Amino acid sequence: MRALLVVNPQATTTTPAGRDVLAHALASDVKLEIVETCYRGHAADAAAQAVEDGFDLVVAHGGDGTVNEVVNGLLREGISPRVPMIGVVPGGSANVFAGALGLPRDPVEATHRLLQAIEHGTSRRISLGQIATDQEQVSGRWFTFNAGIGLDADVVAGVEHKRAKGREASPALYLRTALKSYAKLLRTPAHFTVEIPGEEPFTDLGMVFVSNTDPWTYFGDKAIQLNPSTGFDGGLGLSALRTLRVPTVARYITQVLAHGNPKGGNLVRRDDVSYVRVTCEEPANLQVDGDFLGTTTAVEFRAVPEALTVCV
Repeated sequence: MRALLVVNPQATTTTPAGRDVLAHALASDVKLEIVETCYRGHAADAAAQAVEDGFDLVVAHGGDGTVNEVVNGLLREGISPRVPMIGVVPGGSANVFAGALGLPRDPVEATHRLLQAIEHGTSRRISLGQIATDQEQVSGRWFTFNAGIGLDADVVAGVEHKRAKGREASPALYLRTALKSYAKLLRTPAHFTVEIPGEEPFTDLGMVFVSNTDPWTYFGDKAIQLNPSTGFDGGLGLSALRTLRVPTVARYITQVLAHGNPKGGNLVRRDDVSYVRVTCEEPANLQVDGDFLGTTTAVEFRAVPEALTVCV
């Protein structure tokens, strides 16, 4: 088996020692090549080249951003039998994709699991999400665990801005940024229209989250579950609020933190839909898998069944 190890040396918990241990362990079972990323998009380019070169497996060692890039590189030319399997060894701060797959978030334990999967030839086919927008440069972008327009994308944009200034990603940074973004939305509310198959459009929504699996993300070690019935074997999950008034948002957050099964009259929730189309009058921020993509006034999130094979 030919395998490519894609390492993001800038990821939160990735270290040279950990990379060396992982590389040494993999090299005992596969014919291994290694790429260390050095620019944004490098992991995607390396994964796309791995498809062309006929690799059997591409292992992403980094955070969810690295995984997302590898996935988008593997599927740059679309779904095909030529696309290698993907393996994941977490090295970021959240590692949502790995957690949703049931993989250990500890890199050493995850490496052991990956070696077992290689040895026994175990894998699973998973669904992914894909977006279509009026932005040609981001239309067609794949996502593995979540996407959104509005508040969550505002938070992602804010955190990326802080990280560019040297701040380290942490639950505290995300929380402060979320509170600041929410306060801004209270002053200037968003007005989203959401369309899903077989139902009348939902109008004047204040917040829209889309999930490809469960959990939606992690806050430290706490799994944040917005659509607990959504998974890699089905369609997308939708979780949207009709209003962002403090009592409604407080009740929603309390339910999410308490039992991860939010309900209520102001909540629009669906756990298995083939697409979610969102429009708004004013441009709103857009994110996929925690990566800020810019602004848009219209986006469609599509579920793509059995899009990728994961070595797990």
